[in-house]
Amino acid sequence: MPMTIQENIALLNMMSSDNLDDELKNIQLHSPSDRRLQSDGACVEERVRTSRGDIMVAVRGDRNKRAIITYHDLGLNYAANFQAFFNFVEMRTVLDQFCIYHINAPGQEEGAKSLPEDYTYPTMDGLASQIDFVLGHFGIRSFIGFGVGAGANILARYAIASPQKVDALVLINCTSTQAGWTEWLYQKINTRQLRSSGMTQSAVDYLMWHHFGRSTDDRNHDLAQVYKECFSHVNPINLAMFIDAYIRRSDLGISRENNSIKVPVLNVTGALSPHVDDTVTFNGRLDPTKTSWLSISDCGMVLEEQPSKIAEAFRLFLQGEGYCR
Repeated sequence: MPMTIQENIALLNMMSSDNLDDELKNIQLHSPSDRRLQSDGACVEERVRTSRGDIMVAVRGDRNKRAIITYHDLGLNYAANFQAFFNFVEMRTVLDQFCIYHINAPGQEEGAKSLPEDYTYPTMDGLASQIDFVLGHFGIRSFIGFGVGAGANILARYAIASPQKVDALVLINCTSTQAGWTEWLYQKINTRQLRSSGMTQSAVDYLMWHHFGRSTDDRNHDLAQVYKECFSHVNPINLAMFIDAYIRRSDLGISRENNSIKVPVLNVTGALSPHVDDTVTFNGRLDPTKTSWLSISDCGMVLEEQPSKIAEAFRLFLQGEGYCR
């Protein structure tokens, strides 16, 4: 009898201490000399007009094919968050069958100028509503969402509001609750410093923890240095606005009994990520018949530290839903 997608995902996760780990030990992460978090030119970047100003969307692939829409996390843009993963050799079969649309939150793209002082940054629900403008601009009827952190929360909001336009979701480190008091206070301090002093060491330290968890330098010093350098080039004023929108997020208001997300969800985290508990809470609020929860061992930022496992899980998930050969 064919294995279900849940069984395939569970098997993949069980392999974390078996043969798959042995194979991955032979894969070397890129060193700072050849690792790029800036655009490599593989995507065509377009400005999309929305009710809250223009946003930049980067497109890769044949636009006649089924759409995958990505949304990035705090302190990153599409290139820094997704480029290396979609360039990974095991993602080629996916790239051959889909067109990727990378959405950048307002003011988060490479080389972005500071947003005007009188600009009111969209709320998380407002950021989700901008997706409709992207769909209209490119003529997309429905899509598969792929989001990380804040981007995962935005895509989840859109799926709740417009389930008929979302085919499936792959969400990494997704939080479904509002910010706790400690998170809110810490982030308010960070946003104040970003506005007044630029990218401070405190803000860099927070972003490193947010993406990788603790002891990143011990796990991979080179990768940590690449991301620290990346954060130093982010527009701090625009990032402060994005972070402020994220910490003011409302609860998604879902439960297994009421108004849960209606589309299939692959809910992913890294075992060393600081967001593991958030994904567990989120998982408990989803329909168990449409959800797979996957925790990848020995990593915090799964797309960077374990791309092979995520690529395989992504492919199996799409196959299970009938979207990929």
